[in-house]
Amino acid sequence: MIVAGEPSGDLHAAKLVRALKEVPDTVFDFFGSAGPRMRDAGVEPIVMADGLSIVGLPEIARALPKFLRIFNTLKRAARDRRPDVVVLVDFPDFNLKLAKSLSKRGMKIVYYISPQLWAWRRYRIRTIRRYVDLLISILPFEKSWYAKHGVEHVEYVGSPLSREVHASMERAEFCRTYGLNSEKSIVALLPGSRHKEIARILPVMLETAAGMFASDPSIQFVVATGSEQNRKDVEAVINIAQESGIYVPETLITTCNETFNALNAADAAAVTSGTATLETGIIGTPMAIVYKTSSLNYKLLRPLIDVEHFGLINLIAGERVAAELIQDDFSAQSLADELFRLLQKDTNSETRRMLGTAAEKLGRGGASKRAAEAILKIIESGDRTV
Repeated sequence: MIVAGEPSGDLHAAKLVRALKEVPDTVFDFFGSAGPRMRDAGVEPIVMADGLSIVGLPEIARALPKFLRIFNTLKRAARDRRPDVVVLVDFPDFNLKLAKSLSKRGMKIVYYISPQLWAWRRYRIRTIRRYVDLLISILPFEKSWYAKHGVEHVEYVGSPLSREVHASMERAEFCRTYGLNSEKSIVALLPGSRHKEIARILPVMLETAAGMFASDPSIQFVVATGSEQNRKDVEAVINIAQESGIYVPETLITTCNETFNALNAADAAAVTSGTATLETGIIGTPMAIVYKTSSLNYKLLRPLIDVEHFGLINLIAGERVAAELIQDDFSAQSLADELFRLLQKDTNSETRRMLGTAAEKLGRGGASKRAAEAILKIIESGDRTV
């Protein structure tokens, strides 16, 4: 049984499923909560994970009846089918509760993509200790952090993004394909993958683009989306912006499922905080990390966050490689100032060097295969380990 609830988890889970299918002399059946990539990889969707990803305590509260139905559906499926192992992928608000419930019923629990307890809500470590048989980590500092907090059943496999994030087009080809001028500056805009993120973050990005274009009409902008739904959300926000009088530069285009190529072609990027900052760092594009939620969410969540950096690439680097413009610090002017700074030749080159150093810490590929091997061992081990 494999359970994911967000686009990034769906991606990592699909890679894991394919790696498990490559294990010789072993046949797996997969079922659970599956997004489109997991379904393509052969996971039977007891629950469709599309649209489960939401942000904010009030939003989660409103969705509780829906999540309770999903929770009970997955519990029944696990009870009826008795999987050899339950693999929970990220999505901690939901998956940690599922871990507790299914562990109590004697099932082996593997948690893949460790919850970021080192950043906030550390009390959840008690759930990991008691109800998770194996925690698979993808960030280099996590294993030692968990060991210091009494969790020894942790396997670090490296990032599944490492050596797997790469562009399929060179800059010149991308520009020819999308009608851009490869001799002029390109700025990539990544407004996130959730509807509410796009609705709050993209308008500021569009204002930034308008301001930068007014200063330098040669600058080109690419809004990179990861799905058709994201593209529709982006186009809706652009239409609303235009109707409200925000000027959208004629040099701004929107792409779908071309994020890596767009980042590779870009001279600089504005990236919504999350997995995308790692992807951008691996590709090596200088970035500003941005985030904005509702005032209520921020007031509720900010006191729970106990970490020096918001951006994952900065946490990996151990320093502020990319500027972080969060909540009130995120404005059209502050973002434009930072992007203009990153477009300067010397700054751009030095930032690319620093990003390359940080990306090396993520490992040298093969994370999904190592995770599959760890899961196979726990299946073959017989009795539960905790």
